[in-house]
Amino acid sequence: MTASTEAETMTAIAVEGGRGPASALKPVRIARPQPKAGEILIKVRAAGVNRPDIVQRLGMYPPPPGAPDTLGLEVAGEVAVAAGRWNVGDKVTALLGGGGYAEYAVVDARHALPIPAGFSFEDAAGLPETVFTVYANVFEHGGLKAGETLLLHGATSGIGVTAIQMAKAAGAKVMATGRGADKAKAALALGADVAVDVTAEDFAEVAKREGGVDVVLDMVGGDYVSKNLDALNTGGRIVFIAALGGAELNIPIFRIMMKRAVITGSTLRPRDADEKARLAAEIERVVWPWIAAGKIKPQVDKTFPLADAAAAHAHLEGGAHVGKVILVAG
Repeated sequence: MTASTEAETMTAIAVEGGRGPASALKPVRIARPQPKAGEILIKVRAAGVNRPDIVQRLGMYPPPPGAPDTLGLEVAGEVAVAAGRWNVGDKVTALLGGGGYAEYAVVDARHALPIPAGFSFEDAAGLPETVFTVYANVFEHGGLKAGETLLLHGATSGIGVTAIQMAKAAGAKVMATGRGADKAKAALALGADVAVDVTAEDFAEVAKREGGVDVVLDMVGGDYVSKNLDALNTGGRIVFIAALGGAELNIPIFRIMMKRAVITGSTLRPRDADEKARLAAEIERVVWPWIAAGKIKPQVDKTFPLADAAAAHAHLEGGAHVGKVILVAG
C-alpha cells in the first residue's frame, strides 16, 4: 500500500459475512469518509458500544438510508475537517447514524457537542447515545418533572446509569431495578433512591409501598408490562425503548383507562437530521450544565482497543457491566 493510498483509507470494524456472533467483528481497511456540506470529519479517539450495535451485527437493525454500513452510534475525538461552528482541532462528541467503529467518522455538524471539561475522550464517547435517548424518552415523551418518581429497568446498563443521574439532576425520585443483589447495590451507589433485585422481589409491590411511580422507562417489555401498570400512579406514563423480554403487549384496556395512563415509545436512530439537531441543542442547554455542575459523571465500565471490538461485544452481551463499554481508537 502506497503512502497516498494509506492516507485515503482507514481501519474500521466490519461484520464478516454481513451478520454473525461477536467473533464476526474484524478490522478491515476501507475508504476514509468524505464530509459533505454541513458535515464535520472527526478523528475518532473513542467510540461507545451500544446494544443496538449488537442487534445490527445480528442482521436485525439495518442502518438508516445514507448511514454507513459499519457499526457505531457515538464517538468522541477531534475535528479534522471543519463545518458549522466547529474548527479544526476542536474536541467534540457526536451522535452518529453509524460508522463510529473506525479511525474517522463524518457527522452533521449540528449533531456534535463540546466535550465537557474534565472528561476524557473515553468518558465523552459514552455520552451521546445514552443522553439523547434518556432526554428524548424520559423528559420529552415521559414528561418527568421535579418531585415525580421514575421507575427505571436495566439500572446498570449504559442507559440506566445515565437515566439515574439525569433524573436525580432534574429533582426526581428514582426507583431502579436490576437482576441480582450486586446490580441493585450498584444502582444505589449511582444515586437511585430505591433499588430492587427483581430475582428476589416484585418491583410492582415495592413501587406501591413507595407511593407509586409517575414515569416508567422500560427496555424489557414482556411480563414487566402488567407490573409497570400496577406500579403506575394515575396519569402516569410508560415509555418503551426496547423489548428484551418480549415485544407484544397484552393489557386490559380498562386498566389503562382507569389510570389515565399514557403508553408510548420511540427510537432515536431513524429520526431526521433536523430533529436530531433540535435534540442536540436542547441537551446542550439542559444537560450540559448538569454535567458542569458535577451532577452527571462518566460511568465507563471497561475499554477495549478498536481492533478488539469482538471482545467488547462479548463483554456487553455477558451483562455484567455497570455503565458504558468503550472502544479506544487511538
